Amino acid sequence: MKAAVVHEWGQQPRYLDFPEPSPRDGAVVAAVEASALTNLSRMVITGKHYSSKEIQLPAIAGVDGVVRLDDGTRVYTGSLAPYGLMAERTLVVPADGVPIPEHVDSVTAAAVPNPGMSAWMSLDYAAQTKPGDHVLILGATGVTGSLAVQLAKFVFGAGRVVVAGRNPERLGWLRTVGADDVIALGTDDLTETVVAQHSARPFDAVIDYLWGTPAQQTLAALAAAHSSTHFHATRFIQVGSMTGASISVDAATLRSTGITLQGVGIGSVPPEALLRARTEGLPRLFAMLAAGELQLTTAARPLADIENVWAAKEPSGTRVVITP
Repeated sequence: MKAAVVHEWGQQPRYLDFPEPSPRDGAVVAAVEASALTNLSRMVITGKHYSSKEIQLPAIAGVDGVVRLDDGTRVYTGSLAPYGLMAERTLVVPADGVPIPEHVDSVTAAAVPNPGMSAWMSLDYAAQTKPGDHVLILGATGVTGSLAVQLAKFVFGAGRVVVAGRNPERLGWLRTVGADDVIALGTDDLTETVVAQHSARPFDAVIDYLWGTPAQQTLAALAAAHSSTHFHATRFIQVGSMTGASISVDAATLRSTGITLQGVGIGSVPPEALLRARTEGLPRLFAMLAAGELQLTTAARPLADIENVWAAKEPSGTRVVITP
């Protein structure tokens, strides 16, 4: 069969022949319908993720996706090394799959779980978002950030959602899917805006997909707007680092305010929160897709073109999905 195969760590996948999978230990062979090209998939198959050490090369790219079982059922599932999901067929454990609603296409169903469950855990477990909360999302124009906006508003009931990003078209679109106000990075003064808004109504949570300068400015602004006579807890949730891997934080920012810093990622979330995101969050995400209540832009690309697609820059706010 054809697949996106890697023979050496550090190499990008190539469109090559790979031995057909065979059933084993409760796992069955299934036809692949779609697999999203996520940062996680890139890191795992190029040896940059901690789970890469569990894989013996050669192996197939694609950590998760949508498959069709022999009985015709479509499910979202993970991979069993060395059989990733960027292939014509793969090896899966049927009991581990999450059923896909009939009215959700396979490309969209493959695109949603990775960013959707990340956004769910950030809002549910880390930020503990509750109805009426004031939420700021840094980097909301990206795929995960845009889902976080929609979930914050329409699932967790945030009273006000403010978003920050650079793409003006995406910022305008976010106003139609849950954002109450936008901050145009590079145009608006982030520090001034956060000080003004936090002073008027303190933020209960900040979901950060950027880190770097925007995060540093935001933390400083939250501290500057803080009233020493009124305690308010603000949970700063660090999820991505698109604008930098490190920042400088004044010690007084944490000592003199109710700000708490917490990360969300593999290794920082307890098993019960991961399980809740998969068993409660993911079915809810699929149901919202089926009902037209969740918006996500996708771009399907053929497996045969994996070498070009892998090297290309993903369009802003769009999740690329590989199909056999």
